[in-house]
Amino acid sequence: MQNIKEIVGGIRGLSDDEVHKSTELYGDNHLVKNKKNSFLRQFLISFGDPIIKILLVALVVNIVIRLRSLVWYESIGIAIAILISTFVSTLSEYGSESAFEKLQEDAIKLKCRVKRASGLIEIPVSDVVVGDYVILQAGDRIPADGIIISGELLVDQSPLNGESVEAYKAPDVGKKTDSAKSGFDSTAQLFRGCIVCSGEAVMLVKSVGQNTFYGNIARDIQEDSRESPLKVRLGELAESISKFGYIGAALVALADLFQSIVLAHHFQLVSILECLRTPQEVFGYLIHAATLAISVIVVAIPEGLPLMITVVLSSNMKRMLKDNVLVRKLVGIETSGNLNILFTDKTGTITKGKLKVSSFVAGNGTKYDSFEKLRKKPIGKLLKISSAYNTSASVAQKDGKTYAIGGNATERALLEFVMDDSPSNNNIRIIKSKPFNSINKYSGTQIKGYINGTLIKGAPELVLPNCAYYYDEDGVKKELTGTGKIKAIMNEMTSNAYRLLAIAISDEPMNPAGINKNMTLLGIAGIRDEVRKEAAKAIKQVNNAGIQVVMLTGDNRETAAAIAREVGLISKQQDNAVITSEELNMLSDSELKDRLPKLRVVARAVPSDKSRLVNISQELGLVAGMTGDGINDAPALKKADVGFAMGSGTEVAKEASDIVILDDNFLSISKAILYGRTIFKSIRKFIIFQLTINVCAVGISIIGPFIGINSPITVLQMLWVNMVMDTLAGLAFAGEAPLGEYMEESPKRRDEPIINSYMYNQILVMGLYITFLCVLFLKLPAIHDMYDHGSGGNEYFMTAFFAMFIFAGVFNSFNARTPRLNLLAHIRENKGFITIMIFVTIVQLMIIYFGGSVFRTSGLSFFELQFIMMLSFTVIPADLIRKVIIRTRRRGNAV
Repeated sequence: MQNIKEIVGGIRGLSDDEVHKSTELYGDNHLVKNKKNSFLRQFLISFGDPIIKILLVALVVNIVIRLRSLVWYESIGIAIAILISTFVSTLSEYGSESAFEKLQEDAIKLKCRVKRASGLIEIPVSDVVVGDYVILQAGDRIPADGIIISGELLVDQSPLNGESVEAYKAPDVGKKTDSAKSGFDSTAQLFRGCIVCSGEAVMLVKSVGQNTFYGNIARDIQEDSRESPLKVRLGELAESISKFGYIGAALVALADLFQSIVLAHHFQLVSILECLRTPQEVFGYLIHAATLAISVIVVAIPEGLPLMITVVLSSNMKRMLKDNVLVRKLVGIETSGNLNILFTDKTGTITKGKLKVSSFVAGNGTKYDSFEKLRKKPIGKLLKISSAYNTSASVAQKDGKTYAIGGNATERALLEFVMDDSPSNNNIRIIKSKPFNSINKYSGTQIKGYINGTLIKGAPELVLPNCAYYYDEDGVKKELTGTGKIKAIMNEMTSNAYRLLAIAISDEPMNPAGINKNMTLLGIAGIRDEVRKEAAKAIKQVNNAGIQVVMLTGDNRETAAAIAREVGLISKQQDNAVITSEELNMLSDSELKDRLPKLRVVARAVPSDKSRLVNISQELGLVAGMTGDGINDAPALKKADVGFAMGSGTEVAKEASDIVILDDNFLSISKAILYGRTIFKSIRKFIIFQLTINVCAVGISIIGPFIGINSPITVLQMLWVNMVMDTLAGLAFAGEAPLGEYMEESPKRRDEPIINSYMYNQILVMGLYITFLCVLFLKLPAIHDMYDHGSGGNEYFMTAFFAMFIFAGVFNSFNARTPRLNLLAHIRENKGFITIMIFVTIVQLMIIYFGGSVFRTSGLSFFELQFIMMLSFTVIPADLIRKVIIRTRRRGNAV
């Protein structure tokens, strides 16, 4: 191989003027950064959330209402809910821009050597221009896109294409190579961000900065992601709540005016007309009605919802970390539960991500699944010598463990197959070596000592025809009369995604003209990236959840199909579910949309395929997930509704993702989906709980003027009610257990309303029932008499009403927790729920007996408390009757 001086010799390089002209014409090698929002600006943008907008209106209205009374507790509560929710949202969104910063940070640290007219100089990567000649050696990161004009390289292109096999690079003699049209398979094309593994070469720079493949990735990861399904649904919820509030406010205003003008004047027309002719009196009625109407709007808004969503996402983030799922963006948890389609890498996710020799076939056709059966046999010693000396890899030890380093992945796998410790020397001396490359398709090492000859390993189609003998188990050389049996085994192994490597020994010195002849076959090594043992189960679980799984791999069609069959993605009759990248690119977007529902595997996949598949899925209204680990995956991870980065992947991929799978395991993705579905159900349960109380409050506000009910609850009592309904209830429902049955449900549509028909039914029925209880309690003389202690006041009566309202909410929380008839189902798995409801009960009892004048309460007798508890408890049988009726009419999921 040529040395650097020989390669550089004869190249003039660019002058300073030519560098300046090139910069003006093609630009520099910086990655252009879009303008980034400041934290403050992003914080202000967060106030555009639909629910937050409603809360802001409620806050302003609430402040106006409370100006005269100077009672600010509710205003402060709404303000705190707004600030916490917007702050957490801002942190999540602001952090999402760090992917580009990481990419830029990695880029500007590097320097490279270029040949300019002034000589060989070292410059920052950002100063490289089109037309520069860059000198590359082992360990260098390629600084721009270009073509190799001299020398040879082995290049690791995995940061861009995800493929672990090093690519051989050499000049395309007599061919024109255009950076814009050539791909990773091009022998001459080099790409920015890839790493030189071995060799020396000179590259002519063709593209810099944003025009490089790496630059395109940098631009793509700065694009804004579309809104999450949760945000879309919350927008629709905000509209529904607004309508409910406005209708309720209008009804309350009309009811109040009717009571003030008509009922108060006992339906006397003369009196009514006289009232209407008094502008000052009418204006007072209008102000009172408007105030009540505005109060209803405030009451109708579930101000605890944004805070509850933050709490449920945050608490589950900690739980998920125990299952090797690190959440970077809170909303990504919930989105994962809504996935319709998941595009997943094969390497490291479905498979272990490391090549391993899983089978060895001796020359007589005997198959060995491990080296243990060969270790003490003469053929085993020969195999160990061949693997240890005919390789670029070497043995290393760390923490008492022995492993292979250096070389390529295949050589490391072969060396690790035979070693238990450092190989014994056997007085072997290496005479010369010929490393493997993709052109020769074999490597050879001539040795002297225990064996005098040449060790050969390479492609079976090259090695086998040049073998005249084989070694038996005792190391005895025998004539190779036929290869039919061994070829049949090889065909079977190939169909099961094995890479095959033939190993042979020649008694002759290394042939400088090519591979040796009349060699003795040691055997065939079957190497593969082992499928994770839990992968098939996890994929089945995700498929049962109604999520389409599509495997993307750089492997050929046959290998990809074999892996897909092994993990249950396809059956033997489903070969039409496999498509290559070339075939994919021949399809129009319309044709791909038709093909997508049946697609399960994309072989020979390239980075652009991932982004296109995500785009097509989203255009079909699907919620799309994407897994990835390389720089090349970052745009698709950012573009997908939820991006899963692998823990062993690049920092850029992690920064672009929503969720990091720390153990690179598909089973952990399945767990993330389960957590997402659990969170969505928790949010729905909380909405049922809170809106039921809101319906009750609005109902009392509407009915109240007709029956003479004003505000039965004091300011401090309402503060405690709000704490129970918002903060404490949010914490209680945040701890709901992820149940396996959720993975048997179909995924929710992206545009599916957050409140479904079942929820509407429960909210309205139970809201009206609790309203009925409240009105019944307040208006029935018998109940009033029960709590009349002869004092002439109603403090005991109002204490009882306050207690009934709280306990009805506590009992109704059990109704909201589950659509089952068994309200205690899985309740032990949410100990927080039990703890919080017990806490609320204890505090409520303390308020009743020790609240005194502060809370306007008086101690009730045991009988009086018992009656209140029984009356409150009726919300449970009432809802059970509703559930039974619902079940007899239709079947299906409630929440």
